[in-house]
Amino acid sequence: QVQLVESGGGLVQAGGSLRLSCAASGSIFRSSTVGWYRQVPGKQREPVATITSGGSTNYAESVKGRFTISRDNAKNTMYLQMNSLNAEDTCIYYCRLNLDLVRARWGQGTQVTVSS
Repeated sequence: QVQLVESGGGLVQAGGSLRLSCAASGSIFRSSTVGWYRQVPGKQREPVATITSGGSTNYAESVKGRFTISRDNAKNTMYLQMNSLNAEDTCIYYCRLNLDLVRARWGQGTQVTVSS
């Protein structure tokens, strides 16, 4: 059974940085595509960045050049380094692991608040 636990969220000033972490259980992590998504109340959850088991990455246009997704398969952990944060980055961030083509496991979410 796969479980995901996010950490690293908090309050930061505009222009600052945060690093989010997501620790995963289970042997499926190494062979799975994983990613970070974010959601604010009243809006749909949207992808921020994804990374495949082979290290191929994709980013939302709004975070390109500012955010970096990475993974450490030896530690079953994924990361999101967030730089040059602005108020529009304020939301709950969730990590996601693909179980198959139609199912995924989500973490509980971690709040990121950027003061302006």
